[in-house]
Amino acid sequence: MTTIVATAADAATTGRSRNRWLALTFLALAQFLVVLDASIVNIALPSLGAGLGLDHNLLTWVITAYVLPFGGLLMLGGRLADRYGHRRIFLVGVFGFIAASLAAGLSVNGAMLLAARAVQGASAALLAPAALALLMQLFPATDGRAKALGIWGAVAGLGSVAGVLLGGVLTASIGWSAIFFINVPVGLLVLVAIPALLNRDVVTSRAQLDLPGAITITLGVVALVAAFSMVLEVGFLSPVTLGLAATGLVLLGLFTLIELRSAQPLVSFSIFANRAVTLGNLTVLLIGGAVVGLFFVLSLHMQNVLGYDAMLTGITQVPLALALIAAAGVLPPVMAKLGSARTLTVSLLILAAGLVWLALAPVGADFVLHLPGPTIIIGAALGGAFIAGTELAVQGVSEADSGLASGLVNTSQQIGGAIGLAVLFTLATTLSNGLGAAGADAVTALAGGYSAAYLGAAGLALLAALIAAFATRK
Repeated sequence: MTTIVATAADAATTGRSRNRWLALTFLALAQFLVVLDASIVNIALPSLGAGLGLDHNLLTWVITAYVLPFGGLLMLGGRLADRYGHRRIFLVGVFGFIAASLAAGLSVNGAMLLAARAVQGASAALLAPAALALLMQLFPATDGRAKALGIWGAVAGLGSVAGVLLGGVLTASIGWSAIFFINVPVGLLVLVAIPALLNRDVVTSRAQLDLPGAITITLGVVALVAAFSMVLEVGFLSPVTLGLAATGLVLLGLFTLIELRSAQPLVSFSIFANRAVTLGNLTVLLIGGAVVGLFFVLSLHMQNVLGYDAMLTGITQVPLALALIAAAGVLPPVMAKLGSARTLTVSLLILAAGLVWLALAPVGADFVLHLPGPTIIIGAALGGAFIAGTELAVQGVSEADSGLASGLVNTSQQIGGAIGLAVLFTLATTLSNGLGAAGADAVTALAGGYSAAYLGAAGLALLAALIAAFATRK
């Protein structure tokens, strides 16, 4: 493998491939696996728990064991890619992800599964920012990046929807281990294709790794994500939740002090002088909160209120997925005309409208009559929000900081997802309990709680639209 130490001026050129669109296909495929594995286990949890003898508390850790290292190591993963080469770190992440997926599928007890899920998350934290940085190098801002991000956003967004569908189909037809084994052949395909398509690597930074900064940012983000993950188990005011949140904030404060005094910081705060990067990451954080909370609550709504089984629940989200893909296909020329900030603002306003429409669905909603309209609008808006938000968050970033910018985007989405899930699920549970105490039957109470969660997600989308609107101002 040839590694080239590149300057900001020539990094984009040396990182190119003659088959860059085909290379993008495999980069997006790897990102699809990363997003897929954050959601595919949800429907398989009951079967998985029965097979390995895991109780309810341990089942939640099947998700948490993946999310914590993923969210916590993204910033470090992005900087490692800048320091040692984006292609190299990407391939290391893909290899680790394949090996961990195989181990997860072969697990004979809970400890083995949780360890494998943790390695999956850590590997995803290496490959995700490296993959987006490679996309930025293959497609400069004025040379096809909008179209490339359209494909990227469609595939990544599809991963969240496909997780529900594939989780139900694979678990029902083959068994829970299949949700992990499916990653192996797809990952091997990526592992073989990328070295052939990208025959040169680019090192954009030779700075020494800031270990104190890396340790504090990793532990700080892990503590914050863990705090919001624990909300679902013990509530916002639990000593465990508050203790983890306080620890995370202290560690992030310490990280800030370390970075301000470091000669070669892990995160150069000058990147936030870029208005687009700052506002883009804020919108991505809020989008992540709305989307993760939406898919979690929507799955519960379909099963607990409408009475659908796991497989049918997945099938009902196909219109949303198709709308997302269609929107990603037509978005690049729109974004070229309006700009990423305006496109993002409009997409978020449409997303909020779709969520409000979904919240107004009757308790005994008929899928054909009441749900395709709002879900199609939500899917189309998500396509625009994913793509335009990512484009805004990496706008004007130098090649030397491409890994850092990619890590920031992914970290914002992960933290936002943890916060959104905790807040929206707590909102749904609180209102459902209140309606139940007021005399409503169980199904009506649940439906009311889920509607409140959709309205909460709409509020997050409106706040993100407001922030995006500021990015359009000179």
